[in-house]
Amino acid sequence: MGVFKFFHEIQTKVSPHRLFKILVTESSKVLHKATPTIKSVEIIEGDGGVGSILVTTFPEGAPFKSVKHRINVLDPVNYVCNYTLIEGDVLGDKLESIVYEVKFEHTEDGGCVVKDTSEYHTKGDFELKEDDIKAGKEQARALYKACEEYLTANPHVCA
Repeated sequence: MGVFKFFHEIQTKVSPHRLFKILVTESSKVLHKATPTIKSVEIIEGDGGVGSILVTTFPEGAPFKSVKHRINVLDPVNYVCNYTLIEGDVLGDKLESIVYEVKFEHTEDGGCVVKDTSEYHTKGDFELKEDDIKAGKEQARALYKACEEYLTANPHVCA
């Protein structure tokens, strides 16, 4: 098994508090309203905190049906979440799991920068290159943008 690490940053105009809520602590209630690319987020084990298992289901016609995540670290004070993608067709036959660490940091303009580290655990001797994860990075960027637009249009949500 190999481990391949990638990092990217995304700048948003939304505060870390609100973005953390929509993407992490209140995702099961709100995220599907912000984007048509997610049908639902359901907590299937736990209370949404550390150790909880969540299933994200995608709409019909999406490239994947669903993914299952386990929350490893949840720090709502410092806006940090570490979680592992443990199951789903996105893993295919080449990936064992993907560990994500996402940090939401304040910016001077009242928005935030999202710092996302992805650690891909591959099966066998498969080598992952940055080009292999390009589509996933673009999907993440589109998700953050959709959340930014939704929260801007709905200032009472995740306030």
